[in-house]
Amino acid sequence: MATNQSTHNKPFFFNYFQSLSQIPHRLRKRMLATWTPDQELNRIRLRSGADMKRKLKWFDLVALGVGGMLGVGVFVTTGNVARNTTGPSVFISYIVAGISALLSSLCYTEFSVQVPVAGGAFSYLRVTFGEFVGYFAGANILMEYVLSNAAVARSFTEYLCSAFGVSDPNSWRVEVHGLLQGYNKLDFIAVAVVLLLTLCLSHSTKESSMLNLIMTIFHIVFFGFIIIAGFYNGNVNNLVKPKGLAPYGVRGVLDGAAIVYFSYIGYDSVSTLAEEIQNPRQSLPVGIVGSVLIVSGLYCLMALALCMMVPYQQIAETASYSMAFQRIGWKWAGNVVGAGASLGIIASLLVAMLGQARYLCVIGRARLVPLWLSKVHPSTGTPLNATLFLGLCTASISLFTDLEIVIEMISIGTLLVFYLVANALIYRKYVIQAKNPPFPTLSFLCFLTLTAIGFSISWKMEHQWWGLPLFGGIMVIITALFHYMVPRFGQSSEWSVPLMPWPAAISIFLNVFLMTTLKTMSFKRFAIWGCLITVFYVLYGVHSTFEAEEMEKETMDVNEVPNPSNEVANPSLQLTKLDV
Repeated sequence: MATNQSTHNKPFFFNYFQSLSQIPHRLRKRMLATWTPDQELNRIRLRSGADMKRKLKWFDLVALGVGGMLGVGVFVTTGNVARNTTGPSVFISYIVAGISALLSSLCYTEFSVQVPVAGGAFSYLRVTFGEFVGYFAGANILMEYVLSNAAVARSFTEYLCSAFGVSDPNSWRVEVHGLLQGYNKLDFIAVAVVLLLTLCLSHSTKESSMLNLIMTIFHIVFFGFIIIAGFYNGNVNNLVKPKGLAPYGVRGVLDGAAIVYFSYIGYDSVSTLAEEIQNPRQSLPVGIVGSVLIVSGLYCLMALALCMMVPYQQIAETASYSMAFQRIGWKWAGNVVGAGASLGIIASLLVAMLGQARYLCVIGRARLVPLWLSKVHPSTGTPLNATLFLGLCTASISLFTDLEIVIEMISIGTLLVFYLVANALIYRKYVIQAKNPPFPTLSFLCFLTLTAIGFSISWKMEHQWWGLPLFGGIMVIITALFHYMVPRFGQSSEWSVPLMPWPAAISIFLNVFLMTTLKTMSFKRFAIWGCLITVFYVLYGVHSTFEAEEMEKETMDVNEVPNPSNEVANPSLQLTKLDV
């Protein structure tokens, strides 16, 4: 038995160490390797075995997008940001973040129509900038989903407490002495919620969508109650007293915008459902853009209602809306808000966990993680293994990690991915589709990023205000020059972003600026995460994809029928490389 075991182990370790010796060669071959949309839709999708079932319609997507965003932001971030960062002007922060999210959603929409697969940003970047950029973005999206879902699940406990009239949410948590502060309060309620939703999502996407639709309709009615009650019982003076609408200044408003951007996490999960939509080319634009517009309006009204009810210094940092109603004497409404917010948070978790599983499924198809994570169950039509694996990860983190520790790191990951998608859209339209040389477009993207960084540095240096109009003007000038000097691919019959390249360029500028407003500690944590996922790619991902491609080529050669025109018989199966 021992001999057989050593015989089996030796080739494995020998082959692995031999693969490590070929890292430079494989990195050169795989990092910039891209796929065509046709390959993503056909050849790569076949690796999951069964297909996902196309049962969703446009109204399902709108409900999923709205449900995925509503419960996350307004109940989790608004109170804390209004009290400590922006004051009553938090609604302006939501407007700024909403504009940035809308521009990013336009970029997502065009990609999702042209590449309607479940991989979202991972697939869009992989077909444009190559395997490593797609992998890096996909890993960050997964990190963002898992951490945000864990944080939101803990917020569920806070609002559930207020629904039962309990003011201290930690009374329902188990404190463990000896653990670090911020990690020492175990939340078993959050774990139970995550595990129950994981089982629900494993069973059926359509039934999960119907559950979300019902909860979202209830949630919008519930939002209407809070807005009307808040405006009725509120006082406009609370918006301007004691220190004005923006007591922390313009800087506080924009810093708050970067934090509340967390609230818009969720619309990108709609794009991951592209393989389960009956008419993706018509339904995706309505679902993605429509949900962002609806949610932006509701966020602004909700933020105004909160700040009118309670002076910003008195807003509670946890369960803010429940506490606000209790302060104005509507204790019963505080309990109702707690119950409604709890249901809203469940809807948000449902959609976010739906999206995260599809991301991991498609990353598994690419062989960047073990292939078993990409398998779709033939009877349920869901990525069962990915759903269960990420559900367990989310439940584990929700057990002990507080929101404050992860919220800004989540925002960095989200802003970075949206920044990359906007860059990819410009590159795809002006280089891949229009057949222009890549250098002018890459130079424009580089200068655009540098001007955004220069603008951000001027913003940080309080006495260097001259840099703001300088770098802002440079951004406008170089975008205008690029627009008029570099020819664009003609108007497609499919949905496309209007007024290109302006929406994508402004999205790039805003995403860079909002990233730079976050705290230094968040960047340090993000840098550690970036190093870890890069090491994983170098030690596992690049070898797995390289060997998978070699095996598929051998299989194709063996099964190949002699044909003098074979080289052009199926050009969609040819692997391409990014030309830089």
